[in-house]
Amino acid sequence: RVSNHSQNAIDEFDNTSADILRQRRQVTTLSLTSQKRRGKKITMVTAYDFPSAMHVQRANIDMILVGDSAAMVELGYDTTQPITLDQMLHHCQAVKRGVEASINGIKSKMEKAKTPLLVGDMPFGSYEYNDLDIALKNAYRFVKEGGMDAIKLEGGSKHRAKTIKHVVEGGVAVMGHIGLTPQAISVIGGFRAQGRTAARAREMIDEALRLQDAGAFSVVLECVPSNVAKAVTETLEIPTIGIGAGGGTSGQVLVYHDMLGMMSHPHHQEFMPKFCKSYAQVGHAITEGLDAFKKEVEDGTFPGEEYSPYLMNDDEKRAFEVLLEQDSIERERKHEEATRKMKQADEYEQLSLYGGKDQ
Repeated sequence: RVSNHSQNAIDEFDNTSADILRQRRQVTTLSLTSQKRRGKKITMVTAYDFPSAMHVQRANIDMILVGDSAAMVELGYDTTQPITLDQMLHHCQAVKRGVEASINGIKSKMEKAKTPLLVGDMPFGSYEYNDLDIALKNAYRFVKEGGMDAIKLEGGSKHRAKTIKHVVEGGVAVMGHIGLTPQAISVIGGFRAQGRTAARAREMIDEALRLQDAGAFSVVLECVPSNVAKAVTETLEIPTIGIGAGGGTSGQVLVYHDMLGMMSHPHHQEFMPKFCKSYAQVGHAITEGLDAFKKEVEDGTFPGEEYSPYLMNDDEKRAFEVLLEQDSIERERKHEEATRKMKQADEYEQLSLYGGKDQ
């Protein structure tokens, strides 16, 4: 038998659990298709680490793309090609932890939390092989090690469709990507808009259909004319996510660093893709904060008493002063000896390396 007290506790637990489940809205590949059918636009933003993932989740963005653009905005490469599979998994794991921490924090306050769909970008050289099991094996790593819900592949060729079909049949959801495919810049001649001729635009519709038939749940359209993107979107049942493709797609994606002005500076113009709108100037605030820190350290304002919170009681202070007095002569001797050695080393460096210039 269960006592009334125990039964009440069980009922309370069940009600709380039900509330949390209702408040935790998991975005899925099926819910995204439903959004397209209902005409509700889909949002996707890139994230590459713990804090950016927390910020994106808190904004209730539908999807987080752990993009291979990390190679450029996080690691400083000129293209996306150099980033490795292991490096991408490192970023995926950090994003997964950030999303979970953010959701757990929201649940503790009993607020509504959306769990975004996490998509991992498979990097150049991890899926293009004739042996389709290589792509499937690496896709499994994104799910099992990286904590991703799906992966993204670039390209719309027949071979790429076969790869997508094989990965989907293996149990991993796949997002396609056509138009400008940054991993293929060596072939397409750089970061150039695509689909600007009638023939190429028509090919893109065939590519998109090919990816849909292969089992892709969504397709990214990058840097294509808006009328072409609109035609592709209207042709497909699955949603399209545009970046530099106009407003006729099912949703939009932007790079976290670009849209927030992470690299902006009050006195230096940063490069910004033509299609990217800057919604903030975070870089300005970062510069101001760093400048203020440097100034306050140099003039002695920081930390001050307000930021020096760890104190000794009066008895311990007196005992410490006694201990200092006991060996003050020996400490002064060691200090003078260390100062003499450092001065000698500094003079040696100046004479041997800087042409004898006395500073």
